[in-house]
Amino acid sequence: MDFPRIAKLKTAELFLSHLKSLDVRLPFEVDLESNDGPLAQPVSVGQTTIGNRFCILPMEGWDGTKDGQPTELTIRRWKNFGLSGAKLIWGGEAVAVTQDGRANPRQLLINRANLGGIASLRDQLFTTHFQTFGNVDDLHVGLQLTHSGRFARPNDKTRLEPRTAYAHPILDQRFNVDADLAILSDDEIKRLIDDFIAAARLAASAGFAWVDIKHCHGYLGHEFLSGYDRPGEFGGSFENRTRFLRDIVTGIRATVPGLELGVRLSIFDFSPFQPGADGIGVASAERSYSLAFGGDGTGLGIDLSEPQQFLDLLKQMGIQLLCTTAGSPYYNPHIQRPAIFPPSDGYLPPEDPLVGVARQIQATAELKSQHPELVVIGSGYSYLQDWLPNVGQAAVRSGAVDSVGIGRMVLSYPDFPADVIAGKPLARKRICRTFSDCTTAPRNGIVSGCYPLDTFYKNLPEFQELAEIKKRSKRS
Repeated sequence: MDFPRIAKLKTAELFLSHLKSLDVRLPFEVDLESNDGPLAQPVSVGQTTIGNRFCILPMEGWDGTKDGQPTELTIRRWKNFGLSGAKLIWGGEAVAVTQDGRANPRQLLINRANLGGIASLRDQLFTTHFQTFGNVDDLHVGLQLTHSGRFARPNDKTRLEPRTAYAHPILDQRFNVDADLAILSDDEIKRLIDDFIAAARLAASAGFAWVDIKHCHGYLGHEFLSGYDRPGEFGGSFENRTRFLRDIVTGIRATVPGLELGVRLSIFDFSPFQPGADGIGVASAERSYSLAFGGDGTGLGIDLSEPQQFLDLLKQMGIQLLCTTAGSPYYNPHIQRPAIFPPSDGYLPPEDPLVGVARQIQATAELKSQHPELVVIGSGYSYLQDWLPNVGQAAVRSGAVDSVGIGRMVLSYPDFPADVIAGKPLARKRICRTFSDCTTAPRNGIVSGCYPLDTFYKNLPEFQELAEIKKRSKRS
């Protein structure tokens, strides 16, 4: 399928006309407001004031040391977070709480030995932000805590060492998972809960104001939510499927009472997808799929009943920060990270990526409308490219979302939020065009970065290595 590139929709009229042709509705304002506009306004979380409505989303680094310490590449990325002008840093980095929970052998790992290095990332971010903007009083920085579960590769970039919540009829076969060996016992889960609590305590001692208990993208926290058939204390009923989160929160509140909490949640999921004969993604399960949290049972639709119930639970636990996303980068990336150009292990999009953007924004708006007390950060905006500010401003003004999250965009254009808020013309040559190199590189064991648009990464020797990988992938 050939979808028009956003870069060619150079006027608002062209962009809106294309949306109309797709029968897609997105909030949109033609005229942007700068320093006094919706995106520049503060938002409160409890007693904390966050200075504007931009948020840097967490990314999974492939550039730490073998033992999980940050390197100069990691530090550079966090300095760019400080340079961005965004006042909410959602975790900044996906940090594993245990060795066996690392998604790759170079992912950051939080423990006592690594604490100084992880604390230095926060310090570098604050220093850069203060030097650039002169104020850090309204800067709110957290750390995302994760266990990669089914998609753990802690020791070898080519070898999965999965720890799963339940046997999955499609994913076990696709990723050669031996369910008898991979499924965590209830006792192992309870020990892992203690690991999350200990990690939160370390994060607080490193100066982070809050932690995210990750429940998205097919990783372990998210997988528990679809463990409808798992027996025991952590599966079956909604109460049991959320026990993992509830017990972590209870433990953190008991041991680190001043630490704020947030949750990044895949608010809906679809069937796993795979490349069809023409390379375009097709659903692995047709007409019936019962393992999608937030799904309608078909594998291709949304039912937000349980996500609404999950948000009720967040309210009951006194958690205000929610970051919405969808699906998984491993088995249905087109709904999670809309893009025309797929990563090397992906598939061509089965729909115009704008359909996926709108799907996330609309589902988030529906949840927000029922839970006005939550501070909700949206995802999926980077594909909007030049028109991200226009959609983001309208979404915030209308109350569809409280903060606009950016991930890929900050890799190519770190100061994008600052330029938007200052009313500067966008630097079009730095706008992320969703080439997916930032995903293809780590999928092949190369450090992640924006190789097409960031001169720093263009000059690394890995640039040529990545180019060869993409050539081989295209030929195959």
